[in-house]
Amino acid sequence: MDLQVTSHVVTAGFGMFSGMHWIIILVVALLIFGRRLPDIMRGIGSSVREFRKGQEDGVAPDKAAAISPPASAETLKK
Repeated sequence: MDLQVTSHVVTAGFGMFSGMHWIIILVVALLIFGRRLPDIMRGIGSSVREFRKGQEDGVAPDKAAAISPPASAETLKK
């Protein structure tokens, strides 16, 4: 087996993918996932939206705590 080490990339005599390789991979992926692909993409999109919403919600309480003064002992007794 012919192993070539160039900088930080190790190739096994195959090299990098060309444009034709990516087209073949895309066609195979479409054949495999075909009808489910819109559902998969919709799920990924909703996951990204929920993640961003969670990031925004996680930051808000920290800002609110920094702005409001700390509670005094008298207000805690009530």
